[in-house]
Amino acid sequence: PMPYSERFANVDEYIQSMLNFITSSELFQHLCGGVHILDFITQEPDLYTAVLPEDWRQYFEHHEISDILDLLMRVDLSLFETLDPITQASYSEVCEHTGFSPPPSLLEYIRNIRLLSLDRAFPDPQETDLLSPGSVLARRVTVGMNAKKVHEVSNLARYVDNLSSKISSKYFYSISHFVDFGSGQNYFGRALASQPYNKRVIALESKPLNIDGARNMDVTAKLVRKEITMRDKKQYRSKIYGNQYIPKPVTSIETTPPDHKTSPPRCETPPTNHESNIQYIETVIENGDLSSIIGRINYSSPSPSTQSSDPKPQNMMIISLHSCGNLLHHGLRSLTLNPSVRAIALVGCCYNLLTERLPPTSQPPTSRFRPPNDRLTQTSSTCDPHGFPMSDRFMKYKHASGEGISFNITARMMAVQAPRNWTQTECNSFFTRHFYRAVFQ
Repeated sequence: PMPYSERFANVDEYIQSMLNFITSSELFQHLCGGVHILDFITQEPDLYTAVLPEDWRQYFEHHEISDILDLLMRVDLSLFETLDPITQASYSEVCEHTGFSPPPSLLEYIRNIRLLSLDRAFPDPQETDLLSPGSVLARRVTVGMNAKKVHEVSNLARYVDNLSSKISSKYFYSISHFVDFGSGQNYFGRALASQPYNKRVIALESKPLNIDGARNMDVTAKLVRKEITMRDKKQYRSKIYGNQYIPKPVTSIETTPPDHKTSPPRCETPPTNHESNIQYIETVIENGDLSSIIGRINYSSPSPSTQSSDPKPQNMMIISLHSCGNLLHHGLRSLTLNPSVRAIALVGCCYNLLTERLPPTSQPPTSRFRPPNDRLTQTSSTCDPHGFPMSDRFMKYKHASGEGISFNITARMMAVQAPRNWTQTECNSFFTRHFYRAVFQ
């Protein structure tokens, strides 16, 4: 289920409350209406003064960035409503008297944002059946991964394995193939294809270089046998170096005893499609229709004991770790466009690369403070049927500014930020970097 606040009775109530807020809050529309961080530094007249209320600015001037971030995300706001047992004054009133109280409008804005934000807490694997503890991935499988990637791949692999088991027990059919959208170096698919999961993975990737690199790592992970080519070294070197190749003189000759049996040279069989749980398909995913891709899948099982009388994959799950931009939309739509796709498990990213489905219905509120931005105009005029929003409810939602919900590229760039992970050093570096960028600009 969608991890919304417990204050909402159901998902429809949550969606309606969110739509009401984003279409009625003028301040939210200012901050998500095409404003870039550099606009607060380079814009004339001063955008910071024009957009933010005066009492907000006064409060920000007396506090460090880390303290403001704590207030936005971590501080218990009920603290500001608590009554002192002696003076019977609220903490907010005491702070206001000393000049350090957050303005009531700021607190209300923070409450609304927190209420409408989805819960991003990562559940303890021991507290949920969909993330039960599993075996640690073998070192040869995690080659090339940093600590962050190992964490992501390990937990998502366990989740997908348990999700497929839940589907099998509830609907009495098993997921036969796991189709990885945008596999890249195939870290995630390789983990699923290895012990203890042994899943059949179809890796879809558009770049041949990534596929070649992934196949080399499959050899390291011992999912396929290393191909050994037997050749005459002298002829091979002569072919490469031509007349420049001079064989080394033989200084001594060792003879083999007559009773010694010379063993034949070792030669490993080159890997075949039937020896690996992974099949790579080079393709560019442009929509959710997988009919052309399904026809290219090798349906035979790598293990003769698991051969099926019906070779076609009737039950597929679309998986992806870091579905970039519209790739997430294509994965979601594949569930309704392909009868053989029974489930999806996708982790989206790079929402700033999503295209826009709706044309600009109105000028952003900040347009009266700043000149038009070419990038905003260009990205908001694509009218891509595969872009944002996917929901018909968002498409047809009527509000004071028109019809439909559309977030421009700067709003989507802010959506991928993770301010809870920001440290004091990162914050200082962020503002320093943008200051110098503004100077050059």
